[in-house]
Amino acid sequence: MPRVTTPLGPDDPRRLGEYHLRARLGAGGMGTVYLAHDADDRRVAIKLIRPELAADPAFRARFRSEVRRARQVPPFCTAAVLDADPEHPTPYLVVEYVEGASLEEMVRRDGPLRGGALHSVAIGVATALAAIHSAGVIHRDLKPANVLLSLGTPKVIDFGIARAAEAPTEHTRPDQMVGTIAYMAPERFATGAGRRPPEPAMDVFAWGVLVAFAATGRTPFAADSPVATAARILTQPPDLDGLGGPIRELVAATLDKDPDQRPSAHELLSRLLAAGAADQAGAVDPQLQWAALAMRNNAGAATARAEEAEQAWAWVARRRRRRQFLRRAATLTALTALLLGLATAGSVALDWRTGPRAADPLARITIADSLRGPGVWLAKEQSGPVGGCEFEWAGLLVERSTSAGFRCQGPDRPLADPIVAVSVFVPEEGDCAAVWLRAGVEGAYRVSLCHDHVALTFEDPDPTRSAVISSAPAVVPAGYSEVSRVRLTIVARDRYIDADIGGRPSLRAEIPGRILRAGRLALGVVPDDTRSGGSTGPDVADASGMAHFMNLQVWEP
Repeated sequence: MPRVTTPLGPDDPRRLGEYHLRARLGAGGMGTVYLAHDADDRRVAIKLIRPELAADPAFRARFRSEVRRARQVPPFCTAAVLDADPEHPTPYLVVEYVEGASLEEMVRRDGPLRGGALHSVAIGVATALAAIHSAGVIHRDLKPANVLLSLGTPKVIDFGIARAAEAPTEHTRPDQMVGTIAYMAPERFATGAGRRPPEPAMDVFAWGVLVAFAATGRTPFAADSPVATAARILTQPPDLDGLGGPIRELVAATLDKDPDQRPSAHELLSRLLAAGAADQAGAVDPQLQWAALAMRNNAGAATARAEEAEQAWAWVARRRRRRQFLRRAATLTALTALLLGLATAGSVALDWRTGPRAADPLARITIADSLRGPGVWLAKEQSGPVGGCEFEWAGLLVERSTSAGFRCQGPDRPLADPIVAVSVFVPEEGDCAAVWLRAGVEGAYRVSLCHDHVALTFEDPDPTRSAVISSAPAVVPAGYSEVSRVRLTIVARDRYIDADIGGRPSLRAEIPGRILRAGRLALGVVPDDTRSGGSTGPDVADASGMAHFMNLQVWEP
């Protein structure tokens, strides 16, 4: 069901930065939300702040701070933050546009959820909370209206910024509280010395109320008035009639009056995954399952994600400046327009060569795995006479036990133009860490990071027809040693494949002839076939070797 929009009014802007506004999606105490299109004609949602709030320096400072945090929220079951301009005369925030009805609309229209549908909502919203909390953000207004069901997959919207940037007193008007009071934790009603600062436990309480509503069509503290509802939240146990099994126990735990007794979002997610494995096997969409496992496995990687988010947004700023320059230049002369037209013919190459493309938040993250244990990439460890995949040293260790290579297959889904980023320990002489792209029955492309070079190879099912497409010296950043970890980023776009090491362009290759269009991903180890033995390195036939990987992320444009 498409989201309801209303036409733009005479006072609504038609353009913000590079975004063309098309319609209104809604309005609230903080501002108006618009449906817009970006420069590539993709739909986005823009929240434009009210002018009177923008005029308050303290508000603008809070908005700027919260934007920085919101940018760091991994886009797992959340509407990804794509852009923002806190310095605009009326600041605005750009987020992923999610097509679909809200959970509130679905329950009111179709009735309470059951079985796999309920478990999917519970695990999806818990995944979103884990992602939000991992970036130091608190939602503060989690409710069914803020959960959109896109193709059945829950996406949480309106987090962080909406409540963190309230009026300077941080007091909400009574008419603003009525709509969300049923989802407010008891500590939120405290005043004076007993008032606690906003904390993640408040969102966990709201999760319990939300899941109870999804399962029964009513909230567990519902009463005849907002005041009576608040009183029940403060003094009465929740009414969980209609809930059963493990989900009832989890909801009850999250509705504890004492915030210190509630599980964290990550603990909640782990318990949901365990309950799903026992009682709901196969009921959750694979994409949702990957997102949940990724957040569980990446619980300790918030710092790395924050650093990557900062790099991503620095790249976005460069991208915006380049586009603004091109727009201004296009108005100068017809000759300039002609030149820009010629440049556009190579725009695909230009876009992915001005990267790092992997940091582009307009791409959709498909896989994220810390590679610290079974879950997203591998369901279980593997071992055999020719090699193995096991989790050691807080990462995935791949070993080969013969003179051939060994690889650990990723999830069973084909990807055409993936963007792969993974941390790799630079192999010792004789070995190469390898990433396979578009692997299938017709072959695969393999990017190999070796001791002193990086190579792109086409692997044919018939090894005699395999061939190196391109090779280049490995540009390892200064200060790294032979056993140091570097970030390897691979960008596949049609017949072009890039490899960057530590953010530095290292390999630029064009695939000749017919290309493989899509296939699976894999991580592994191969012998360095440029070595021929002798005193400079081990023999290529050396029958053992290893590679180590950590913190894998895969995007799809």
